[in-house]
Amino acid sequence: MLRHSLQGILMVMFPLQNVHIFRLMAVCVLIWVQPNAYALDQTDAIHVQTVLKTQTSWDGKALGYPKGQAEITGMIVEIAPGAETGWHLHAVPSFGMVLEGELEVQLKDGATKQLKAGEALAEVVNTLHNGRNLGATPVKLIVFYAGAVGQKLSEKPTHE
Repeated sequence: MLRHSLQGILMVMFPLQNVHIFRLMAVCVLIWVQPNAYALDQTDAIHVQTVLKTQTSWDGKALGYPKGQAEITGMIVEIAPGAETGWHLHAVPSFGMVLEGELEVQLKDGATKQLKAGEALAEVVNTLHNGRNLGATPVKLIVFYAGAVGQKLSEKPTHE
């Protein structure tokens, strides 16, 4: 019913030859104002929340996928209170989310990022960094790596 009313108004407001152009513009506007796309339709029983959507790692550098046959690896990492990961780097993009505890990630240049349970980040790529548990309880995080078959996910420096 609304569609027919809108068509009637458009016919009066715009000459016939311009209606098709206006309709195309209206469709473009409707597409532009659509809400975020979700992997699942939200209902009363299904709630969807985007945790992270980015084209850069947390240090602002652009992310890119490695060449080769794609391979996604997911890991749960647990870091004891006061423990550190040691300086390392990832040659592939990865996404991490803290499930429990408090984590500090530090770059060699001194930049730091602190994360609490429920917070996520796109990890730095080809940049040395160290993760440290700041709290009195273990840090538990889930990390997903977007690598390629046969490619190392993490590397320790041969010298610091």
